[in-house]
Amino acid sequence: MKTLPKNGVKNVLIVGGGTAGWLTACFLAKQLGTGADADAVNITLVESKEIGIIGVGEGTFPSIRGTLATIGIDEARFIRECTATFKQGIRFNHWVRAPGQPGADHYFHPFSQPSQRPGGPELLPYWLQGAAGKDVAFAAAATMQKRVADASHAPKRPADADFMGPLNYAYHFDAGKFAALLCTHAQSLGVKHVQATVERVALDADGAIGAVHTREAGALTADLYIDCTGFRAALIGEALGTSFRNINDVLFVDRALAMQVPYEQPDAPIPSYTIASAHEAGWTWDIGLHERRGIGYVYSSRHTDDSRAEEILRRYIGKEAEGRNPRQLKLNVGYRDQHWVRNCVAVGLSGGFLEPLESSGIGLIETAAYLVSYLFPHDGDFEPVAKVFNEMMKARYERIVDFVKLHYCLTQRKDNQFWIDNADAASIPDTLKEKLAMWRKRAPHRMDFVVDYEMYPPSSWQYVLYGMEYPTDLYANGKTLPRTEEARKEFAMIQQMSQRALADLPSHRAMVQYLTQRAERKIA
Repeated sequence: MKTLPKNGVKNVLIVGGGTAGWLTACFLAKQLGTGADADAVNITLVESKEIGIIGVGEGTFPSIRGTLATIGIDEARFIRECTATFKQGIRFNHWVRAPGQPGADHYFHPFSQPSQRPGGPELLPYWLQGAAGKDVAFAAAATMQKRVADASHAPKRPADADFMGPLNYAYHFDAGKFAALLCTHAQSLGVKHVQATVERVALDADGAIGAVHTREAGALTADLYIDCTGFRAALIGEALGTSFRNINDVLFVDRALAMQVPYEQPDAPIPSYTIASAHEAGWTWDIGLHERRGIGYVYSSRHTDDSRAEEILRRYIGKEAEGRNPRQLKLNVGYRDQHWVRNCVAVGLSGGFLEPLESSGIGLIETAAYLVSYLFPHDGDFEPVAKVFNEMMKARYERIVDFVKLHYCLTQRKDNQFWIDNADAASIPDTLKEKLAMWRKRAPHRMDFVVDYEMYPPSSWQYVLYGMEYPTDLYANGKTLPRTEEARKEFAMIQQMSQRALADLPSHRAMVQYLTQRAERKIA
């Protein structure tokens, strides 16, 4: 019979700061309460001044809006303090075919769902049958977002409420400033901040975490420990020895070079999407903030070397790269089968990393922080909670791996070994092969997905699948697709609405400036 803590779980120690640590602290403080109240939980975060923030994950998924609302940070403050901008999706340049080859040179993954009026037909099967017209991309046919984003307009208007707008959206932001904002906000919610360097982690007689020993603050103890120490994984990995599943045989990129550069003109339009451009051994991200761009090259060390990677990055940036040195990162691509072991939970990079292609990093932090607060074991009985947590996190990682690999394995590029190897069936997980086999004769449907395990909705899979020009040979006749004329009218209506949206929505830069000024007026 197991012995539970006499007074339940009253003390939580978060080891490590950054987005993972401070976002988890905000979630727990907001959901559980902290302070002198008898029912509250005491939350302490310890971080070292000597360990910097990786700070290149500057893109998010739309779930971040609900997270910010839940922890109590208003949108204008976030935009101002994190120099944030809006992200309406991702533009993928040259992923299908190499530059100069005949055919479309890009596709778009918008965040808005395919437009569908109440009771109207599902548009994807009719698009596959050509009802939207010849050579019209699915993202352009089924939503007005691509046209709005291509014109550098915002997804919302000044009169729209916080985190609301006509189009779905996420953000780009300065990762270091976001961590600082979360730090300030968490402390306002009652979280204790200890600046100290962790030197060792001690286990108790049962093999659980017994104490975290620091250089400046001595031994720190808690009922529950949350490991946010990044790739080091000081608690879940080094101390508890939890195994790590490397997936470099599926996702090849394991290095990144990152650089921050100014705009050529201070009033230049700000793209409201991430630009992901494919290169010979990986891809570049290009993210626009208020006053600068964050650009990086993610690449496979098995397919190129660091000097060639830097050459690719500098060539992409152009003259703005002169006199600047990129920051290099080594990426540990994979995840742990167990994220919660005994009295320790891994959140963020300590639990896993799946490359920054679709902003899964912060999305996984959000998921883990939410689950810890929702499943919180007040009575100290960790075992059943850990089982649920581990099942949900592992399932989510597995599905994200499939989704990210989808971007690579359907390429038609034969110009470099990196792309040839990505299309090799030996590098494609069986779970993804099974999905693709189903979708040869029918379009993806929501019934193909278990919602609670998915980070990306069915529409995201559809946009990428057909952006990559997957050939679905749809079986159809008058009985299976009886509403072709209705679908044609809806496609035409979406095009008309796109034109109205361009007139109604402000420029992206103007909307960012409005929210920044609103936040400044509130402070004044």
